[in-house]
Amino acid sequence: MSISKRIEEARKAYQKGDKVAAAAAHTSARIYAEEQHGGASSKYLGDMVFGGLDGIITTFAVVSGVAGAQLGARVVLIMGLANLFADGFSMAIGAYLSSKSDQEYYQREREREAWEVQNFPEGERAELFEIYHSKGYSEEDTKNLVEIKTRNPELWLDTMMIEELGMLKDESKPIISALTTLIAFILSGSIPMFIYIISLFFPISTTATFPISLGFSALGLFGLGAAKVFVTHRNALKSGLEMLLVGGLAAGVAYLVGTLLKGIGS
Repeated sequence: MSISKRIEEARKAYQKGDKVAAAAAHTSARIYAEEQHGGASSKYLGDMVFGGLDGIITTFAVVSGVAGAQLGARVVLIMGLANLFADGFSMAIGAYLSSKSDQEYYQREREREAWEVQNFPEGERAELFEIYHSKGYSEEDTKNLVEIKTRNPELWLDTMMIEELGMLKDESKPIISALTTLIAFILSGSIPMFIYIISLFFPISTTATFPISLGFSALGLFGLGAAKVFVTHRNALKSGLEMLLVGGLAAGVAYLVGTLLKGIGS
């Protein structure tokens, strides 16, 4: 069971005032199992959801603009596919570089902290003392905390990274983050163009393709917006409707621009 699911169970138990369920969500066995098995897929859930949302919104905006200009199904496909792969690879590269840069920065700061701990241990203890004391701990409790945290060099470093610098280690793999973003972007971005691809092989009225694409895209936007709650932990219905509204506005602007450009060119 994933950590996010256990947290959700804890929230539900709190809302119901169910102490038994709350206790079950906090058993050491459950927590240990999640540490061993629960974090692998959740590391890339954000890349999957937000990559998919960007894919469907940007591609449908392109489709709307071309459809507004009434340039035909083949032009929609050309423009849509060009945008899909260009933006998809751009986002994937961005995700890779961002993740890699964050990890490299974290490692540089950790190496600096390790050097300071090794060469100025008393100064680092004094810093940690001030951090804990400023949070309201008594002087005696603060001394005990500092003594416990500085027994193990690795734990000491972890503590300094979090408490002093506010940095958590990102253990996700940049290449997997990039691939997850790319795949989610392409799969979701294909939704608005699905009916146009079908129209190449089966006779479909040109007046029906855009409304059908609109319907598919609306369902996709709502579904991905609802799926976003796995990252944000918000209300699924509200999140889905919000994303549908945002995507609809982007598509509406693109469609209006396409319509205006069609008028200028005629």
